[in-house]
Amino acid sequence: MQTILGANGTIGSVLAKELRSYTDKIRLVSRNPKKVNESDELFPADLFIPGMVDKAVEGSEVVYLVVGLDYKLDVWQDKWPKLMRATVDACIKHRARLVFFDNVYMYDINAIHHMTEESPINPPARKGVVRRQLVKIIMDDVKSGRLMALIARSADFYGPGNEKSFVNEMVYKNFLKKRTANWFINADKKHSFTFTPDAAKATALLGNTDDAFNQVWHLPTDEDTLTGREFIDLFAKEMKTKSKVFVLPLWLIKFMGLFIPILKEMPEMMYQYDQDYFFDSSKFMKRFDFKVTTYQEGVRLTVKG
Repeated sequence: MQTILGANGTIGSVLAKELRSYTDKIRLVSRNPKKVNESDELFPADLFIPGMVDKAVEGSEVVYLVVGLDYKLDVWQDKWPKLMRATVDACIKHRARLVFFDNVYMYDINAIHHMTEESPINPPARKGVVRRQLVKIIMDDVKSGRLMALIARSADFYGPGNEKSFVNEMVYKNFLKKRTANWFINADKKHSFTFTPDAAKATALLGNTDDAFNQVWHLPTDEDTLTGREFIDLFAKEMKTKSKVFVLPLWLIKFMGLFIPILKEMPEMMYQYDQDYFFDSSKFMKRFDFKVTTYQEGVRLTVKG
């Protein structure tokens, strides 16, 4: 049995499709799980009810933690450590291997221009401090020998039907509405983006590769990094519209945050947009035979839906 905690999310639903290449025993866990494959086992659960994670993990060989919590600092600080502790404890108890889908928030601000799995862990923002805490919970038990786990780390992502990507929200959807695309801080800085179908396929591959465990992996991402403006141009060309962008300065993001809750959470993360942001996945590419989706093809597939 391979179990997905957070099965209805951006990554979870695509991951379920990819796991079908490895097993026909897939358990989907969320508040209201929906089948992706005909043979999927549905496990409705509120993972924040004590004991529920343990029940969801029981009988699993591999557990994928891909839960997406509300993008609010207080929610992250309260819920993420509890969920991670419960998941790790359940995996240890039931001898399941853990795959954690992670982001880059814990890296040092000076590493953003070229992030690798060895980049210094020194989060400059409070959300990054939470992510560092989660990694520590996992790796402490890995080092003690009690847990087999791996961390699959993604850059900012984009892809078909992705409601959690700022590219989809601020570029693709704006163009659909005949509006100007938006970008944060500086549209002329390079920025890596991981294509969600690639991320899901690679996460499934890692979870079914014995020697991939007990380490961190950057998920495969096009190394031909584009600037924000160049990325926007790709969408404009594919959607046959004029490429126009309005760059939101920090002061405006803060002001808009007074009225738009999600933007209230963004100012502390703007260090990722005022410098080049390059996500190096060469470790993964050297280990696995994997064809990465180019930005040109990824944008085409995103627009196609």
